[in-house]
Amino acid sequence: MAVLTEAAVRELASIRGDRAPITSCYLDVDGRRLVRHQDLEHEVDRLLREARGRYDGEDSVQADLARIERLVHRGIDRSQVRGLAVFSCSAEDLWEVIELPVPVHSRVLVNHAPAVGQLEAVLREHVPIGVLMADRQRARMFVFEMGRLVERSELFEAGGRGDVRGERDQGVDPGQDRHTQAHVRNAASAAFDVWQQHPFEHLALAAPAPLAHELEASLHPYLRKRLSGRIGVPMAAGHNEVLAAAQAIEAEVERRREAEIVERLRAAVHADRRAVAGLTRVVEALNDRRVDTLVVSHGYVAPGWRCDGCDVLAVVGRRCKRCGDEMVEVDDLVEDSVEHALTQSCQVEICVGNADLDVLGRIGALLRF
Repeated sequence: MAVLTEAAVRELASIRGDRAPITSCYLDVDGRRLVRHQDLEHEVDRLLREARGRYDGEDSVQADLARIERLVHRGIDRSQVRGLAVFSCSAEDLWEVIELPVPVHSRVLVNHAPAVGQLEAVLREHVPIGVLMADRQRARMFVFEMGRLVERSELFEAGGRGDVRGERDQGVDPGQDRHTQAHVRNAASAAFDVWQQHPFEHLALAAPAPLAHELEASLHPYLRKRLSGRIGVPMAAGHNEVLAAAQAIEAEVERRREAEIVERLRAAVHADRRAVAGLTRVVEALNDRRVDTLVVSHGYVAPGWRCDGCDVLAVVGRRCKRCGDEMVEVDDLVEDSVEHALTQSCQVEICVGNADLDVLGRIGALLRF
């Protein structure tokens, strides 16, 4: 089983099926939706049956689909797996299976290259996130990656004062207690140690307001700039409850980041300054290798054309405007555009539910020149 990384996605995107097309199959195997294995088998059988009908004359593709069917019928350990990405080309001896801890949209695509758009979306939307929880005596640190707990540490400071309410009644501010200050510093230091072992992009805090202020001030600058918000979960919360709160923060941060990118795109397009919008202009820019960042609405699909002779894309075929050869019709030109962008070392941003990007045509690009 391959591990999902940015490098792995770009390596997949660079593969070409010279002797036969490549079959890309995404499967939603989420046990929360498909509880029984026979439910999963039934859905996969339907998906593969439709694909067999579309590619009846392709022997290599038929062999790919049969191998995917055997993979599912042999059984999948779904305790930690909610999505599968399978890339196969029997004629080229290609077989790559990537297990994902998050669901994907079930789909079969057959093309000259692996369809990696959904993998890119998973990478962009599920970056590692840390959660630091603290009260006056305890601290807990979690790191979640793609919905899985990958690190957990506990810190307990013995000897703290017990009757905080009585001290407050006497005018003593427990936030200034030396023990508490030392504990906060230790918690911040422990969080930094965890980050060095398991780097994360965002950090959420769970602590009473006065303590949270001190905790923020004590964080290493590397962690302070990763602060993304606070969550209101109790210190004794289970890791599933902490994960749910962290994922809400993660989604909010991602939508905010996407909005900023789309705003940059919108402003540059309107100023006619190194940006284009709409599928036609985007594929033209990709053909000229001018794209720096490709921005796409999640779920956007559109047919188009590809010239295998000079490897260019087009919204309208059938003859290539560059070399005059007959082009190949493709089911999803958007997916081809993502693959072209990755092979050109472009940044790819998959945006979820951004109305401003939809107005621009659901796809756009910031240009190098």
